[in-house]
Amino acid sequence: MKRIAVYPGSFDPVTNGHIDMIKRGRRLFDKIVVAILCNSSKKAFFTIEERKTMLEISLEEVTNIEIASFDGLLVDYVVKRKANAILRGMRAVSDFEYEFQMALMNRSLNRNIQTVFLMSGLRWIFTSSSIIKEAARYNGDISNMVHPFVEKKLKEKFGFSNP
Repeated sequence: MKRIAVYPGSFDPVTNGHIDMIKRGRRLFDKIVVAILCNSSKKAFFTIEERKTMLEISLEEVTNIEIASFDGLLVDYVVKRKANAILRGMRAVSDFEYEFQMALMNRSLNRNIQTVFLMSGLRWIFTSSSIIKEAARYNGDISNMVHPFVEKKLKEKFGFSNP
């Protein structure tokens, strides 16, 4: 049986921390479906298509991944994709309570789906899409936190010249 994981997130935008998690997850799973959550209750900075393009370019050299989008219950999407695990990253203790609650809820909805947590690499422990967007808003140097294409897209959105 193939080991397939779904790695869900908003990826608004994708960060080097996300990329690190996907690459490390590929060592554990035969395939990873990077699933962009379409959450109508959240105001996204980038469109689904923009996020998908940024993920594709940022992950060009990574094999056996698929980039898709979904809405609805994550466990239903995992079943639809014939996956057997949800891949989640944890940066700090502050992530634990939320992630633990989500994992328990997903397990109560479908006991056949496992949640696998990977600790963030130390380099990315305080990196988040929100913090990166805030730095980019003021033309801060984010070059070591995102792929060059993502940096370019952020700079364009905020009206700065390309890096």
